[in-house]
Amino acid sequence: MLQSFLRVSPALLVSTLCLAGCGGITPQDAPNSAAIVTNAALTTAPSPPLPYAVLAVDPAILKWANSVSDRGGGSFSKLPGGNYKDITIGVGDIVAVTIFEAQSGGLFIPREASVRPGNFVDVPRQQVDQSGNITIPYAGSIKVAGLTARAVGDIIRERIKNRAIDPQAVVSVVEQRGNQISVLGEANAPLRFPVDPGGIRVLGAIARAGGPKNPAWETKVRIKRGGRTFVESMSSIVRHPEEDAFLAPGDVVYLSREPRIFMVFGSTPSPGSIGGTNNRRFTFENDTMTLAEAIAKAGGLDGTRANSPSVYVLRLEPKNLLKSAGIDVERFKGELVPTVYNFDWSKPDGMFFADSFQIRDHDAIVVSESPSTELLKFFSLMIAGTDTAVNIQTLTR
Repeated sequence: MLQSFLRVSPALLVSTLCLAGCGGITPQDAPNSAAIVTNAALTTAPSPPLPYAVLAVDPAILKWANSVSDRGGGSFSKLPGGNYKDITIGVGDIVAVTIFEAQSGGLFIPREASVRPGNFVDVPRQQVDQSGNITIPYAGSIKVAGLTARAVGDIIRERIKNRAIDPQAVVSVVEQRGNQISVLGEANAPLRFPVDPGGIRVLGAIARAGGPKNPAWETKVRIKRGGRTFVESMSSIVRHPEEDAFLAPGDVVYLSREPRIFMVFGSTPSPGSIGGTNNRRFTFENDTMTLAEAIAKAGGLDGTRANSPSVYVLRLEPKNLLKSAGIDVERFKGELVPTVYNFDWSKPDGMFFADSFQIRDHDAIVVSESPSTELLKFFSLMIAGTDTAVNIQTLTR
């Protein structure tokens, strides 16, 4: 090949290389940058470069970088209303009331004992109306929505105590229709059910719905309460008991499949298999994933192209986290700092750091190209041009 290269006319070789690089000769999938910019009616000046921090990973940086997780901020432990346990009567509930008197001859119990055995009377069951009221003879209309059964019994007793003989009222909820919880979405058996007297927690409600269809690390849980929505990952609820909060009547629990992903760019030999061979977007296969596992899933480093001292992880880090690590963040605006973690893959400690570094949702991993790659590309172009020039000389002889 070298002998062929030396025998080719320099002028013919140069012209061949120019033709090879000419955009008008080779096919294109889309307009090139020159065509797009030239035909623009308006162009703006490039913005200043985005400031970012590059951190060479060492044991100290590794420790505090792993201190932040994908946890949703502990939102369920901060649900408004606190831990809900007491069941209250709601609109639409079916309520039963029994009134007792100390002896016969009072308001409800006749004097003739043979006429009515016992010293109590059952009021016909009622459904709580849209205004939240029920009606009790001689007590009138009583607003019961939002009250416990015991509180309603006390109200009835107070209203009839001057007419009945030492009355007592027992109130029970026969059927709950207003105080229900819904579990919807990616659950195996979505349902609505009444709140238990002792209350029910998030995981208990999900269990009643048959559990999530998807793995915990791919499942997000949303609770809608009082016009607000709170989000937490299923894995976080399992790992942190304080997130398994009590649910309240009217809560809607919605399960959705939201796989966490990471992206790998640069010099890796296998872009992946999700959605096609050219995909560089990968999903987590477990609750956690390290940088070493992520690069292994992408096929490892390309031995002919990768610059092993320059493996990077790009993400946005909280400014207070960097500040607590002693990093000067005064020049950065906002609460998040674009941060680049640098791993030296050519050293054993860099490999150990990568095997401990926790990847987070939407991290971008970049394996830079070796400087020699451009030289190899040039020689490949030269060899291709030489072959073309030799063929031209052969045809013109």
